[in-house]
Amino acid sequence: MTLFQAFVLGVVQGLTEFIPVSSSGHLVLVPWLLKWDLEPQAAFMFDVLVQWGTLLAVIVYFWKDLKVITTAAIFSLRNRDQPLSSDARLAWLVALSTIPALFAGLLLKSLVEDAINSPRVVFIFLLITGALLFFAEKLGRRFKSMTNISNADAIWIGVFQIFSLFPGVSRSGVTISAGIFRGIKRDTAARFSFLMVVPIMIAAGIIALIDLATTPDALSLIGTLIIGFIVAAIVGYISIHWLLKFLSERSLYYFSGYCLFIGLMGILAVGLNA
Repeated sequence: MTLFQAFVLGVVQGLTEFIPVSSSGHLVLVPWLLKWDLEPQAAFMFDVLVQWGTLLAVIVYFWKDLKVITTAAIFSLRNRDQPLSSDARLAWLVALSTIPALFAGLLLKSLVEDAINSPRVVFIFLLITGALLFFAEKLGRRFKSMTNISNADAIWIGVFQIFSLFPGVSRSGVTISAGIFRGIKRDTAARFSFLMVVPIMIAAGIIALIDLATTPDALSLIGTLIIGFIVAAIVGYISIHWLLKFLSERSLYYFSGYCLFIGLMGILAVGLNA
């Protein structure tokens, strides 16, 4: 992987991690469309580790929120006899929502690695993402604020997040949609989705770092990883700000249409070239 390729993929990761069109899917499709011959294992580790850039973007953007809810959660552990504050409750809801995907990620790791090399699989999952976004916008009632999110809501969103392990399924798309299906407001569902990505990204990044440490030519990837990290962090921060503003005023239909169009055109292209 060249530094230019790392730069381009860093932009792609930063743009599509939070915008509900699937970052993992686009990280497969962009090299495929540009006919880049990337070594599969190195590409997989780059895709996972560059997420540390977008993780940094989330932490910086939501620093005050994360600091408040983390402090509140620690206080609740030390003072179990006192009622949970709204901030502590939000922290535990975020933690609860990450449990399904953490276990699924460990169990499905090899299956995900196989799927990440198949553009056909990505196009199919993009169609599923597009359909999910459409029906969430069409059927969701959207009346709950952050303080109204329940344990059942958090678990429901967490289960949906499992599907985002596969390339072409947007993590933000499925979690925002899951929240809307449970009656959560669109922009509130997006904020909760961004908060719950922090522990997931940390866990995935740690696993990828362990894999990187056991890779013989790991040092040759350092330069590309640094470029991808920096670019993804900057673009990711901008994307978060833009998307939250967008969802407060507009619907998910735009992203649904994009995913459905790309998925359909991709399946037709792959079929014609088969």
